Amino acid sequence: MESGNRSFFHNKTNNIMKTIQHLILATALLSAANGQTPEGPKPERKGPAGPLAEILAKFDKDGDGKLSDEESKAAREAMQAKRKEAQSKFDTDGDGKISEEERKAMFATRKKEMVAKFDKDGDGVLNDEEKKAARESFGPRPAAPVTPKAAKEGQ
Repeated sequence: MESGNRSFFHNKTNNIMKTIQHLILATALLSAANGQTPEGPKPERKGPAGPLAEILAKFDKDGDGKLSDEESKAAREAMQAKRKEAQSKFDTDGDGKISEEERKAMFATRKKEMVAKFDKDGDGVLNDEEKKAARESFGPRPAAPVTPKAAKEGQ
């Protein structure tokens, strides 16, 4: 019987050791993968584009390329005023909230505005070229996700 118990515990110990080895190996592989950088040159970041560039251009009064606390406060207040304006325009029942129906109406209105702005051929529908122009008006998509480290470095 003692030989059977020893075999049982031996197998359990082997299984635990194999599991630990697999965890160590997985941790090492993940650590190595995190330390690697992608090949090739880093994409250049010349500051924000699209709506962020517009906000920066409008509220960066000292022209340093960043929003100070006062500039950020002014930008937030302007956005809150814009949000209140939109809410008053689309909150048709006056409950202070945008319901699902009101949200659908808001998006339909915004879609009509986008079509009116970018529909160059006047057919009421955005073709591929017009959709591309609309997307470009929002600025380029970031080439790579912005990490907290990159955000601190201002990249």
